[in-house]
Amino acid sequence: MQTMLATATVSISDLKKNPSDIIKRSHGAPVAILNHNRPTAYLVPAAAFEAIMEQLDDQYLIQLVKDRQQERSVKVSLEEL
Repeated sequence: MQTMLATATVSISDLKKNPSDIIKRSHGAPVAILNHNRPTAYLVPAAAFEAIMEQLDDQYLIQLVKDRQQERSVKVSLEEL
């Protein structure tokens, strides 16, 4: 059985008929888009998607900092720059 990551679902056929209504009725919550009763996509509000992307970017930067902390540092004076 496949995990459903949204409490609301809609068929892809119903989404095609009136996407604006689906977005309005979701009240900002994610909606699973079903094709043959299986989730094929998720419709998420723009603010939620932007927050997800920000979190992913933060995680990438955290890992980059951790990786670079392991690198050997070189001391440089201001005059050498």
